[in-house]
Amino acid sequence: MRRILILLCCATLLAGCDLAPRGAALQSEVLSTDRQAGGQQTPDFAVEPVTRTNLVTFLHWPTTGPAPLPWIDRVDQPNTRIITSGDTLRVTIWSTESNGLLTAPGQRFITLPDIRVTPNGTITLPYIDTMRVRGMSPERAREVIEERYLAIAPSAQVQVELIEGRERTVSLISGVASPGAYVLPDNDFTLLELIALGGGISQNLSNPQVRLQRGNRLFGISADHLLATPSKNTTLEGGDRVFLQSDERQFLSLGAAGREAVHPFPSDHVTALEALAIIGGLEASRADAKGILVLRRYRADAITADRSGPDHPRTVFTLDLTSADGLFSAGQFLIQPDDLVYVSESPITAAGSILALFRSVLTFPV
Repeated sequence: MRRILILLCCATLLAGCDLAPRGAALQSEVLSTDRQAGGQQTPDFAVEPVTRTNLVTFLHWPTTGPAPLPWIDRVDQPNTRIITSGDTLRVTIWSTESNGLLTAPGQRFITLPDIRVTPNGTITLPYIDTMRVRGMSPERAREVIEERYLAIAPSAQVQVELIEGRERTVSLISGVASPGAYVLPDNDFTLLELIALGGGISQNLSNPQVRLQRGNRLFGISADHLLATPSKNTTLEGGDRVFLQSDERQFLSLGAAGREAVHPFPSDHVTALEALAIIGGLEASRADAKGILVLRRYRADAITADRSGPDHPRTVFTLDLTSADGLFSAGQFLIQPDDLVYVSESPITAAGSILALFRSVLTFPV
């Protein structure tokens, strides 16, 4: 009789409170909705099962997080040096004349003071006045200058040395072993060549992202995509600024997961299965393999009524890892920045707590 009374008291307590402290909620608890007066449900979120049927629809929905940056595809350029404004020319004139206009008696050559190319692309030389050189190669500029001097000094021969100015440099700011300013050796100098000169990509960066600042515009691409796609290896221009940084995207894991933490994206795309591996899998004694939830918040302007986008700004995607379809689908479903991967508690764990409690009561001495 005493044991029966104890059992009744335990049943009453179990009906009015949680069985035991839990580190995660049941799937049914997370997905429950509030009820208004009259029993009508108020949907605070949408629930979307991740299955083969729905995958194609989800793949066309907008992404979350920051908008992707544009990029500049490579355009082949002649790998020659081209004179531009701000460059400096060092002109040497040779002559066999004993008494020339430029050389003193017995002097066979003269090196003129360094000449800076003006913003208009011109230089000024003795006796031939102003001439335009911007856009010429050093060899072409030498030929034109020599033609001008031959008109006044029949034996003149000209040598031109090009010294690139600041307008011909690019800045490699961070994410490499040797940041600094680098002179463009020719017009076909590429981004990967610059990174190689800087000592390569730092090993401390997680999923390195390449950023190119050109004027007032910012361009971006992941290092993996850049290395895998030759057409993305853009040609640099003077004044470009390049920096490399870790991928700033992240997702969160909570519940009966191997780790409850914030996780950076290790690659451009992370599937739900990869995310579960990153968080250390499921807690074997607690997790509900049928109750993997991905909670995502969409922008208000992404909401649609025709399934071309989500129909609610707060959407919960459910995954069932106990079926082949669920596993295959989880391997194709992409995690988005700031997603919450929630591993719910198994109801079997709660049932085990009930059985353990009743077992302890039944063995309690009367």
